[in-house]
Amino acid sequence: MNKHILDKAVQEYISKHLTEDVHKMAMAKSPFKEVDARELAGQIAAKNKSFKKLPSWYRQEGIYYPPVLSVEQCSSETTAAYKAGLAVGDNLIDLTGGFGVDSCYFARVLKTVTHCEINTELSEIAAHNAQVLGLTNIQFLAIDGIAFLKTSGKPYDSIYIDPARRSTAGKVFMLKDCTPNVVEHLDLLLSCAQRIIVKTAPLLDLTAGLKELKNVAEIHIVSLRNELKELLWVMEKKATPPVKIVCRMLNGPHKGFSFYRGDEESSHAQLLAGNPSGYLYEPDVALLKSGAFNLIAQAYGLKKLDTQTQLYTCELVNDRFPGRIFKINRCISPGELKKEKQLYGNVIVRNYRDKAENLVKKYKIKADNEQFLIFTRSKSEGYVVIDASIVQHY
Repeated sequence: MNKHILDKAVQEYISKHLTEDVHKMAMAKSPFKEVDARELAGQIAAKNKSFKKLPSWYRQEGIYYPPVLSVEQCSSETTAAYKAGLAVGDNLIDLTGGFGVDSCYFARVLKTVTHCEINTELSEIAAHNAQVLGLTNIQFLAIDGIAFLKTSGKPYDSIYIDPARRSTAGKVFMLKDCTPNVVEHLDLLLSCAQRIIVKTAPLLDLTAGLKELKNVAEIHIVSLRNELKELLWVMEKKATPPVKIVCRMLNGPHKGFSFYRGDEESSHAQLLAGNPSGYLYEPDVALLKSGAFNLIAQAYGLKKLDTQTQLYTCELVNDRFPGRIFKINRCISPGELKKEKQLYGNVIVRNYRDKAENLVKKYKIKADNEQFLIFTRSKSEGYVVIDASIVQHY
C-alpha cells in the first residue's frame, strides 16, 4: 500500500482525471515522484468501477482502492446490506474479508466484526477505508481465516465466508472446488458459531449444494434488476428440515417470495386453455432459480402457458408480483408474423425453437423499449408470438 496515493495533491489529480483513458495514462509519465503512472491509472479504474456498485466509497474522500479485480469481485453495497440482515448475535467473523465491503455492513448492525484477509496489503487497505468511513468496531487480521479459527478458540455468534471458486474447467461447480473448502471445514465452522452464512456464485445448483452441506436452515436467492447476484446458504447448529427458500429482489421496493423445500412437489398450476389474453407475467430470475414454477401460479392466481414454459397469464394486474408484467395486445402465429412489415419490439424467447438474435434478423424486428415480441409455446396453441407492452418493470 503506497500511502503517498493518499496525499492531497494525488487525490485531487485522481478526482480530476476520472474520465481519462487509463490505458494511456498507465503508459504516460506520472506527475508525482512517489506515485507511478500505473498506480494512478489503477486507482482511477477501480474508483470508476465503484461508481454504481459502491457509491458510499466513491463519494468518500480518502478511499484507497485495491486492484480493479478486487472491486469487481466484492459485494455491492446493496447485496452487502441485505447480508447484514442475516447475521445474528453481537459479533461476527468474516473469514474471507477481501476489500471489506461485507465487513463494513456487518459492522453497521453488530457490535464487533473480525475481518480476516490473507493478503496483507488488501487487509491494510480495508482497515484504512473502514477508518475513513468511520467504522471503529472492526478488527483487521492479515491471516488465513480458517487457520485463525482453529487456533483462537474464540466463539462467534455468526460466521461469514465467501469461498473463491478454483479453476474447474469442464467440471460441474461444487463447493468442494472452492477455497476455502467449506465442506471440509464445516464441522469446525458449526462448532465456532450459532450461524454460518456462506456466499456462493449463482450457478451452484441448489440440490447439489444441499448434498454437500448439512445443517442448512435457509437458502437466500438474491437478484438485482433481474440479474442473479448471489446464493446465500444459512446454516445453524440446530437447523431442522425443511429448508426455507427465500427469493429476494433488491431493486426498487424490495420484493420477495418464500417457501419451504418440498412445497413445489405438492403444488399444481392450472394450464391456460386457448390463446393468452389480459396480462403476461414473467418471473424474476430469482424465482426461476428457485424452481417454484407451480407455487408461483398458486400464490398469485395465475395460469401457466405450458408445463415447460415459465410464463403466466391473468386478466388483472398484481403489482406485488416479483417480475415483469406485460399487457397482451395480441397473440399471433409465427406464420402470420411473416406477413407483417415494420415490426418493432424487444424480442424475448421462452421455450421456443429459435434464438432471439436469429428471430430479430429473420423478421427484421427493430428495437423498442416499451414494446415486446415474446416468442414462446402454449400448451393448447403450440408456438405463438405475443405482442405486448410493458406495464411493470422489475
